[in-house]
Amino acid sequence: MAWTDSTRSACFGIAAAAIITTGFAGPAVSASLEELKEQGFARIAIANEPPWTEVKADGKVTGAAPEVARAVMQKLGVDEIVASISEYGAMIPGLQAGRFDMVSAGLFIKPERCAAVIFSEPDLCDFEAFAVQKGNPTGVATYADLAASDTIRVGAPGGGTEERLALEAGVPRDRVVVVPDTQSGVKMLADGRIDVYALPYLSLADAIGKAGGDVEIVGPVEGTPIFCAGTAFPKGQEALRDEYNKVLASMKEDGSFAAIIEPFGFNAKPAMLVTTEELCNRKAE
Repeated sequence: MAWTDSTRSACFGIAAAAIITTGFAGPAVSASLEELKEQGFARIAIANEPPWTEVKADGKVTGAAPEVARAVMQKLGVDEIVASISEYGAMIPGLQAGRFDMVSAGLFIKPERCAAVIFSEPDLCDFEAFAVQKGNPTGVATYADLAASDTIRVGAPGGGTEERLALEAGVPRDRVVVVPDTQSGVKMLADGRIDVYALPYLSLADAIGKAGGDVEIVGPVEGTPIFCAGTAFPKGQEALRDEYNKVLASMKEDGSFAAIIEPFGFNAKPAMLVTTEELCNRKAE
């Protein structure tokens, strides 16, 4: 499983095209909080990629990232967000050029991006996780736990990150079972043909939600990185970013942040386990 934004492609429909047309309304430079309050909206870049961002058939902009941004900005006195669909590679140049005030699109916080823009604290995260039988009867929490057992069989996509992590941890090849697809992995776990199914959290959550059964998720897996996105702002708008962070922190504390993102399948906990500073200073994975 590759951890790059390029693995997530943008979809462009009629409603999306309409938003592109209207999305560049407003001044040609990024605005301060006071200016945003005065104009009544903030221009954001999105990718129209559920569950991170989504444009409904009626043109409504939703998805976990815009909903968090909308809630934060409303608390800051900015009533609305106006979205423009953009490819991931064009988001930062557009922000730097003043075509957007913010990027709220599930844009991962990476060192090279931190050199170009400033990020809020993390909001949407994905991470390595294990699907296990209800109650986690094997008690696994790490890849080292899998290697320490003489019997645990772990399912993973062939050639993916999870297969590599298992083998590098010392799980014997004959106990690393290549799984052809996500639904097959969940069924193999439910049928007892594997004991653990390793995959990123969002993929597991989606598959388990569709399949049901006595299966649960353990994660983040200790010893593996958490990948998080945040809202990006142009350099020079540190004051706006700082005010945004204050509200975001309050929402994380009072539970309203979790209430926004969890219906989209995200887990709120990882965004509270890592900071933007740590992500900006992380070595390349």
